[in-house]
Amino acid sequence: MQDEGIKEKVREAARNNFRGGANCAESVLLALLESGLIEMPLETVAVATAFGGGIGLTGGVCGALAGAVMGVSAAHGRKKPLAGTQQEIIDRLYGNPGLYRFFNQIPYKFQEKFGALTCAELNKDYSEWFNKDRFRNCMNITIETAAMAVDFILQGKNEGYTQPFGKNLAGKE
Repeated sequence: MQDEGIKEKVREAARNNFRGGANCAESVLLALLESGLIEMPLETVAVATAFGGGIGLTGGVCGALAGAVMGVSAAHGRKKPLAGTQQEIIDRLYGNPGLYRFFNQIPYKFQEKFGALTCAELNKDYSEWFNKDRFRNCMNITIETAAMAVDFILQGKNEGYTQPFGKNLAGKE
C-alpha cells in the first residue's frame, strides 16, 4: 500500500477509535495496530490507557504523542534490550546509527506541528473539558499524530537511525 494510502487508513482508524470512546493514546496505538504497521497482542493497547488527558487528566505529555511514541517504538524498539555486550547495548541507543537519534525527532516534530507537548497547553483555550470544541481539537491532534507515527515507522524502515540529534539531555550531536 502506498504511504498516503496507509496514512489515510490510519487516520480513519484513529478517528473512529476516538469517536467510539477510546482515549487519544489508545486511539493512536490501536490505529497503528489495526493497520498492520505494528504487531502485538490487542490487549497491549492497555499500556496506553493511562496516557489520556496527559496521564490520567493531569495535563502532562499529550496522550496522542505518547501513543505515537509507543507505536513507533513497537516497530523499531529493542526487542531484546539486554542482548550483547554492555557497549553494544549502549551503542544501539546512543550511537550512530542509534535509536535515540531516531526517537528524538518525534517530540520536536509534534511540537512544531501543534505548538506544545502537553495536554494542558494544547487545550489551554478551552475552559471546560467536556466541550465539543475541545473534543474536536483533541480528535484532530489524535488523527494527525497517528499519521505522523506512520511517517516515523516508514522513515525508520527506509532510512534507519542516523538522523542528527535535536536538543537532548546527553548533549549528543
